[in-house]
Amino acid sequence: MKVLNLRCGQDHAFEGWFGSEDDFQDQSRRGVVQCPLCGDPAVMRLPSAPRLNLSGARAESPVAPPDPSAEAPARRPALPAALQAAWMEAVAHVIKHTEDVGERFPEEARRIHYGESAARGIRGQASAEQRAELADEGIEVMPLPLPEALKGPAH
Repeated sequence: MKVLNLRCGQDHAFEGWFGSEDDFQDQSRRGVVQCPLCGDPAVMRLPSAPRLNLSGARAESPVAPPDPSAEAPARRPALPAALQAAWMEAVAHVIKHTEDVGERFPEEARRIHYGESAARGIRGQASAEQRAELADEGIEVMPLPLPEALKGPAH
């Protein structure tokens, strides 16, 4: 199994697992490799360090106790990959806990708002004009673009 670091044209970084280098090249040529965030098929391989399996035990180097008078290291901001993962997790949560009503979204949102249908979380498609009309009626909606990887059945 070969784990490759990949990046799409929108600058999203992700990993891909392939049976071999040839498998990656073949899937790339066929456009099967896509960004899990945006679905962009323009994916390039990033350089990565080789994994070395060294046999034999290594002696651990002693670790000095922390110096209490030393200044605490500055915290780094969250990495883009961590933000991407958190966003994907949030979108997956929304998908899991809402009903997909598809193009009936504006109609179903109104039915729930006016008490004609059971209150529940729904998701679906609505144009900008439909969202504006819902907002005028006091129905709050929020657009949430779904990555292609989450639109199909779960694996």
